[in-house]
Amino acid sequence: MQTDPWHNDLDHYLDIAQDLARQAGALIKDQWLTTKTVEIKTDMVDLVTNVDKAADALITEALHTRLPDHQVLAEESALSGPDSPYRWYIDPLDGTTNFAHTFPHFAVSVGLTYESQPIVGVVYDPIRNELFCARRGSGASLNGSPIRVSSTPSLDRSLLLTGFPYDRRQRSHFYLSFYQAFMLRTQGIRRSGSAALDLCYTACGRADGFWEWRLYPWDSAAGALIVEEAGGRMSDFGGQTFELTGDQLLASNGKIHQALIEVLQHVLSTSSERSGA
Repeated sequence: MQTDPWHNDLDHYLDIAQDLARQAGALIKDQWLTTKTVEIKTDMVDLVTNVDKAADALITEALHTRLPDHQVLAEESALSGPDSPYRWYIDPLDGTTNFAHTFPHFAVSVGLTYESQPIVGVVYDPIRNELFCARRGSGASLNGSPIRVSSTPSLDRSLLLTGFPYDRRQRSHFYLSFYQAFMLRTQGIRRSGSAALDLCYTACGRADGFWEWRLYPWDSAAGALIVEEAGGRMSDFGGQTFELTGDQLLASNGKIHQALIEVLQHVLSTSSERSGA
């Protein structure tokens, strides 16, 4: 049987991802209670700190040294490396606003794709020392122990996670209409400020589902694979295949996925902004 070209190297790639996530996490943890240099990228809500940039450089430079034939796309630096079917998506500090305010909820996200298919995902929370990992076809783990999505059977028994895009000040009513719809149908909704950890919390059963608009590939490349390998389901808001470059992300334990889609579609169908979403 012919195997995928990346199959025999998955352990090696996962080891590299884990090592670099831990290194960047140590740098971030060492700096999180210190005075930071904070820059505003867009509209007062999209921040970057000197620590984001340092963690980005650490990971990117190491990948180019260890895997010079791979391409890298990191949040705080341009696409780099040769044309390659392998591309690393790096969010060196997912949850920068939390970090800038010393709110202890942020993570390093390191994902590898082969021809746009995620094959390795690592998300590291340095404050809690939690390392979420997945290899395609090999399941997902938290600090080395297998994880699975929840068994929550219905939306009315569920706890959901969400986030709001960077244009939330211009379109607050639109985004809050989804929040309101789910608030009326679930046991609770949490908005914690790190999409990578939201995906991992869905994967390990701490939450039952997660939706968000307009994430970037580096936000979701690692976490989406972790959800799938933990037995969960990924899609867009209509139930179609999830694309890293798409505008819509929906993750769940699978059991409530169709109910989530129905709520999302109802809100979209009744929203005056639906054509511009």
